[in-house]
Amino acid sequence: MTDKPRLLVLVGPTAVGKTAYSLEIAKAWNAEIISGDSMQVYRGMDVGTAKLPPAEREGIPHHLIDICEPEYPFSVAEFQSRCQELIPEIHARGKLPFIVGGTGLYVESICYNYQFSEVGSDEAYREELQQLAQQQGNEELHRRLCAVDPEAGKRLHPNDVRRVIRALEIYKLTGAVMADQSRRQEKTSPYELCVIGLNTERSYLYERVDQRVDLMMEQGLLAEVERLLAAGVPDTAISMQGLGYKELVPYLRGEYTLEQAVYLLKRDTRHFAKRQLSWFRHMQDIQWVELDRLQNFNDALQIIHDIIAGKFKEQREYKSNQSYL
Repeated sequence: MTDKPRLLVLVGPTAVGKTAYSLEIAKAWNAEIISGDSMQVYRGMDVGTAKLPPAEREGIPHHLIDICEPEYPFSVAEFQSRCQELIPEIHARGKLPFIVGGTGLYVESICYNYQFSEVGSDEAYREELQQLAQQQGNEELHRRLCAVDPEAGKRLHPNDVRRVIRALEIYKLTGAVMADQSRRQEKTSPYELCVIGLNTERSYLYERVDQRVDLMMEQGLLAEVERLLAAGVPDTAISMQGLGYKELVPYLRGEYTLEQAVYLLKRDTRHFAKRQLSWFRHMQDIQWVELDRLQNFNDALQIIHDIIAGKFKEQREYKSNQSYL
C-alpha cells in the first residue's frame, strides 16, 4: 500500500470512445472528471472540440471545461497549476480525481509533476520574427522552425504564429528544442497512479474519425467557426489552431472549397490520432485496452474495471445499462 493520493487517468486517440467509458467509470468509482483536453478549456468552442453538453454528463462533475475565452493563450503550465489545486479538493470531497483526455503533454505534466523552467524572453527577437511572418508569410517562419526543431514543426501549424515564435525563441536562448524539456523529466509520480489507454484497430479508428467529422459538420461546426471570427477571435489565436477550426478558416477566406476543407479536416484528424498513439505508447505505467469493433461495451468496461480494482486493491460491483458497440 502507499500513502500517495490516488489518481485515475484515461487516455487514447481522438474518436476512440473515451467519453462513453469515462462516464461509466466515474459512476462506478465515485469520481470527478478533469478534462485533459487542451481545447475544451475554451468557451464557445463546443462542436469542434466534441465537448459533452452538461445535460449529458449524468450529474458527474467535469472540471477544466469552459474556463477561458478563445482569445486567451491557455498553456500546459496553467493546466498543471489548476490540476494541482483541483486534485486535493476532489480528494477532500471523498471523490476520486479522474483525468480524461488526449493531450499527452497536459496529462503527463500532472502524472509526473513536470517542472517547467522559466527560459526567459528576447523581445527584440520576437519582434524580428513577427515582422518576418508579416513580410514573408507564416510558412517561412514555420520553415525556419522545422530546420532547427523538426518535432515542434510537425506538431505546430504554420498559422500558430505565437507558438512557432516561442519555439524559435527557446532554441535561440537555450540551444535546445522544446521536447528536450519533457525528455529531461524524471517521470516519478506523486500519485498512486492508474493509467488506462484505449486503442482499437487502426482502420476502424479512422472510420470513427471520419464519422465524427461528418457529425460535427451536421451539428454546425462551420457556423461555430463563423461565429468565433465574427466575434473578433483572431485566426492566429491558439484556440483557432485546433482541429476543425484551422481547416475551415481558409474555406471561409475562399482559399478552397468546403469539400476540400472537410477532406483536410478528416486527414488532419487521422494524423493527429496517429501522433496521439505514438505519444501514449511511450508513456510509462500505461495499461492498454484494445477495443475490437465487435466487442461488447460492457465486456470492455469489465476489463477496465479489473485493471482499476487490481491497481487500487479495491473491488467494485457495477454493470453499465448502456449498450454501446
